Amino acid sequence: MNHSAELVIREAAASDREAIAGVLLEAYSEYAAVLPEPFWAEYRDSILGSVHGDAPVSRIVAELDGQIVGSVLLFTSSEAAYGRPELGIHTPIIRLLAVSPAVRGRGVARLLIREAAERAVALGEASLNLHTSDMMASAIRLYEGLGFKRAYETDLKNGDTLVKGYRLELPVSAGPHAEPASTARITG
Repeated sequence: MNHSAELVIREAAASDREAIAGVLLEAYSEYAAVLPEPFWAEYRDSILGSVHGDAPVSRIVAELDGQIVGSVLLFTSSEAAYGRPELGIHTPIIRLLAVSPAVRGRGVARLLIREAAERAVALGEASLNLHTSDMMASAIRLYEGLGFKRAYETDLKNGDTLVKGYRLELPVSAGPHAEPASTARITG
């Protein structure tokens, strides 16, 4: 059965943090099976710390029929995102992009990234950064399909894992007048 539903992309309210944490843990739990338990526990704690901390400049959510089904966090720098000023990233970084498995494949992640990019442009920034690893192959395909390019100089190591830096050059000329992603229609 095919039906249309309204997807709203919006800034999260403080009361949305538990729902965001739930979507993140649901989406990222697939990595619990491939990561050694201590690494998964550390990763899970980092996810929850980011959701409940004050470091993100923006918490963007995707809401479908009144339920949060996706989110992404936007940070102003590598220091704010990771506590790593030595990476030298002084433009926005997205972290913890997550979409509920039940609605994957419908463009929700693309809309969340687009909104984050528009907010970065509104801040007067010329690029948007992110980090990921090879275990997130489908995410890497999405990022590359959206125009993100490898930013090797921002790579970092997490234990034995190479965490790859990516950067999207933004259309500075779009300025703060870029059309927000606020609502969209998806089918499913």
